[in-house]
Amino acid sequence: MTAKIIIENLIKIYGKKHLAALKLFRDGKTRDEILQSTGNVLGLADVSLEIGKGELFVVMGLSGSGKSTLVRCINRLINPTSGHIYIDGEDVAHVDEKRMREIRLNKISMVFQRFGLFPHKTVAENVEYGLKVRGVEPTHRRQKALETLEVVGLEKWANYQPTSLSGGMQQRVGLARALATDADILLMDEAFSALDPLTRGEMQDELLRLQKELHKTIVFISHDMQEGLKLGDRIAVMKDGAIVQLGTPEELVTNPKNDYIKAFTEEVNSAQVISVGSVISKTVSLKIGQYSISSALEQMLNHKLQVLYVVDEYNKPIGLVKKHHLEGSLKQGEEDITTIMETDFPRIDISAHLEDIFYLYKQGFPLAVVNDKKEFQGMVEAVDVLTTLGRPSINLEKTNI
Repeated sequence: MTAKIIIENLIKIYGKKHLAALKLFRDGKTRDEILQSTGNVLGLADVSLEIGKGELFVVMGLSGSGKSTLVRCINRLINPTSGHIYIDGEDVAHVDEKRMREIRLNKISMVFQRFGLFPHKTVAENVEYGLKVRGVEPTHRRQKALETLEVVGLEKWANYQPTSLSGGMQQRVGLARALATDADILLMDEAFSALDPLTRGEMQDELLRLQKELHKTIVFISHDMQEGLKLGDRIAVMKDGAIVQLGTPEELVTNPKNDYIKAFTEEVNSAQVISVGSVISKTVSLKIGQYSISSALEQMLNHKLQVLYVVDEYNKPIGLVKKHHLEGSLKQGEEDITTIMETDFPRIDISAHLEDIFYLYKQGFPLAVVNDKKEFQGMVEAVDVLTTLGRPSINLEKTNI
């Protein structure tokens, strides 16, 4: 993964005695000790991380954890006290204000929590504002605004005032305004927290849809763990200005670093986070044309299996066979495996979440797991899923297929 943003040893101290406070921090003093000695607040405590190009990176934490300070340092709405922020290799923490304005105009867009729309301008005028500031001529910027409104499904509202739109629609306008500039980096500071739960969920889905199409580098700030787990490719959880744990949603849920992370994730529905790849059973398969019924049965007995999947020459699953069917056919002298191969079977992508696969077990088969090339990777049985989630197996034993 190519790094788009690299943050190194970033420190932010709020207050007039920031140099004294910085020395105390480097001497190992805590946030509370620094506050007591200087009256200054440690906003960021030596933060280092990399954000990949095209990554949707979530920063989480409670109020005062430093998450908003971090995102606002990236576009220098807040100036860091010390450290480096590299965007495409350029240290924006130390460029002059003229250069920083150019970077904001061309490389970074921001979506705010409270929409930040101009009430006296139309929806289209709001969307084209960034282009106007950049000096784009009126006809071109209007065309770009209308195209972007179409992307977020608001083209019919172009000539309306923002106050005539719902909260969710207004946030779509804010998102369209950020997208219209074609900036590579999108900063979103609690962008959906002012919305009602239903609208918030819709906006999360909309963001994921747009990200699949546009592949922006997105830094998304949130205090809601469920939101972070849904959206983030990776998540950094902050406390007292420092990163407590950084990892994928699945890593945070299955391997929390400490009690602080556990408290964040304890109410999470883990089935929405854990991937099929985490519970897959690597197993043998039968290549079509290379196995008879007797040799297939020998494979099953050797590996203590009740079911085997059959794959084609490209290792793509095309059917499955069951042990008791093989035994019955062998008694009848049958050797052609295709005569008992079942071709109506469930398959699932290795990156899918466990919540997405429960309904597939209605057919009574272990699921064939495939990669993005549709190649066979292994099987997942209902009992494996339930064990992973810490639930009783409820009559879904491996022999009941």
